[in-house]
Amino acid sequence: MKKVITYGTFDLLHWGHINLLRRAKLLGDYLIVCLSSDEFNAVKNKKAYHSYENRKLILESIRYVDEVIPEYNWNQKFTDVEEHNVDIFVMGDDWEGQFDFLKDYCEVIYLPRTEGISTSQIKQDLFKVNG
Repeated sequence: MKKVITYGTFDLLHWGHINLLRRAKLLGDYLIVCLSSDEFNAVKNKKAYHSYENRKLILESIRYVDEVIPEYNWNQKFTDVEEHNVDIFVMGDDWEGQFDFLKDYCEVIYLPRTEGISTSQIKQDLFKVNG
């Protein structure tokens, strides 16, 4: 069985997220999503609209996702790859090159982002409307 892992906050779920998850799942048999914990988001100076538990619940309901695990810090990626016997590490191409250090342990693939949609853009648009 070929295992794939990806990481993210997955807040305000949109079709760009679904496209990424679908394409990641097509690369293997089992997709693990490592979801940023609320505590880790705070370290990154990010605030998710939905709590970790609610984001996890949403992700678990998506047919492409086989397992959701928490992300607590930047440095756990190597451990996750090793402990979960991951074959392919997938991230959006805006992270290109940032995780090449994992290439000795698994294949690293950067997928193109879906054009015209992002959580940051949604939040900006909502702020304009609700200012």
